[in-house]
Amino acid sequence: MATTISIRFEDEFLHSIEAVMKGHHYSTKAEFIREAIRDKVKDLETEEALMRLDKISGSSKRLTTTEQMRKAKKEAFEALASKYA
Repeated sequence: MATTISIRFEDEFLHSIEAVMKGHHYSTKAEFIREAIRDKVKDLETEEALMRLDKISGSSKRLTTTEQMRKAKKEAFEALASKYA
C-alpha cells in the first residue's frame, strides 16, 4: 500500500532541487525525493552499524569476544553492501 504525503518547499530550495534533478536526469520530483529519502535511511543505518562496531571494538574496559567482533563486522559489512549495491 502506498501513502501520499504533502510537503512544502521554499521556492529557492525547490529551484535548487530542480537544477540537481536536471543534471542527474530525474524525470519527476517524486522520483528524486523518494531516492533521497532511501539514501538517507541507508546512511543512517550504516552510521548506526558503524557506531555499534565502534562500541564493541573500542572499549578498553571490557573484553570483546571473537563472536561479538564477527557479528559487528558482519552487520557493518551488510549495511555498507546494501548502500552501495
